Amino acid sequence: MLALLDRERTVAGPGFNRWLVPPAALAVHLSIGQVYAFSVFNAPLAERFGASATDIAIIFSIAIVMLGLSAAFGGTWVERNGPRKAMALSATCWSLGFLIAALGISSGQLWLVYLGYGVLGGVGLGIGYISPVSTLIKWFPDRPGLATGLAIMGFGGGALVASPLSNRLLGLYAENPADALVPVFLTLGITYAVLMSLGAYVVRVPSPDWRPEGWTPPPATDTASMKTTANVSAANAIKTPQFWLLWTVLFCNVTAGIGILAQASPMVQAFFSSVDAAEAAGYVGLLSLANMAGRLVWSSTSDVIGRKNTYVMYLGVGAAAYLLVVLFGQLSLTVFVLLTVVILSFYGGGFATVPAYLKDLFGGYQVGAIHGRLLTAWSAAGVAGPIIVSRILDVQTSRGAEGPDLYTLSLSIMVGVLLVGFVANLLVRPVNRKFHEPAADRQSALAGER
Repeated sequence: MLALLDRERTVAGPGFNRWLVPPAALAVHLSIGQVYAFSVFNAPLAERFGASATDIAIIFSIAIVMLGLSAAFGGTWVERNGPRKAMALSATCWSLGFLIAALGISSGQLWLVYLGYGVLGGVGLGIGYISPVSTLIKWFPDRPGLATGLAIMGFGGGALVASPLSNRLLGLYAENPADALVPVFLTLGITYAVLMSLGAYVVRVPSPDWRPEGWTPPPATDTASMKTTANVSAANAIKTPQFWLLWTVLFCNVTAGIGILAQASPMVQAFFSSVDAAEAAGYVGLLSLANMAGRLVWSSTSDVIGRKNTYVMYLGVGAAAYLLVVLFGQLSLTVFVLLTVVILSFYGGGFATVPAYLKDLFGGYQVGAIHGRLLTAWSAAGVAGPIIVSRILDVQTSRGAEGPDLYTLSLSIMVGVLLVGFVANLLVRPVNRKFHEPAADRQSALAGER
């Protein structure tokens, strides 16, 4: 039975429709994207355990840290074993995480929730996030930005499905949401197991000699777009300046975006006292839509204008948008919303475009493993962004600041953060040939993987 998960059993036969692969990847990403909606459970969990908000917030933090760690250390395993086995492992960890968390809730053991949703579920997040990347790039060498955007869009949009679904289930199973947590976690765990298993069943890898009809590979190294047909291993990629420049680019882009996400509701109410809690919640939902849409729209655009130019836009226009929020955001709610929507679309787009950027620079040989290592920038930014905004908010509050003054300093710092990323992106050049895999060794390695 387990042999069905082997990479060799997932090679597509003649006539396979490559457009079946993005929905398979989307099934996984929509499922694990639930993590962005975990805050729905914060209040019921705090009531159920009699715990503080910080005690419950640790669950989400553990999951995100484990996402980065498992993506970094599991990337090579994912490349070696293929997408079906990786998706199956992700489905197992993610679903078991819910079931163990349900056991912890029913028995009153908070540490089991940490272990289940946080640790085991976090491993499922990391493996699931990177599992389809290299496969999509192999199926869509002509449009890698579009392909990865279609899948990674699901991670940004998963909360749009999970949040109302979870709220509905909490109200359906019991009058008090705290009493409904166990059946809700069981329901979600089983639902995601089915959905992710379907994705794992459908996914295929192309045969070694497959190419899209009418497509020809670019020149060996296209200096203008930095697309290469050479390959760099994950072990060698981290020795290159290009990897660390892209690490800086992703860190800066995510730090700036997540800084707004972490304080979106109170921020818009601080800028505009007329905005009530319900309207602020609607604003947060709009930012989620921008995050999701940016993953598809801007990553697809990068196939046309190039990856480096796309990040010039993310970081340069993003910095300008932040500056405009600082200078003029308080003058008009419409202007404030439009600018922050643009910023969050760049935040989402940065996630979806980076796999294609890595493929351009390092080739498709171990791009999933390289992507996994790069996602440590996400983990670091997930700590840095909220800390910058919240710490400055505490300081400004202690000084008696009110309204926009609570946030203008932290937003100004984000302008500087984005400019650092802008410079790092400008410094990216094609990878030195000395890091390329020898052609004979590369073919042998690829044959061994298959």
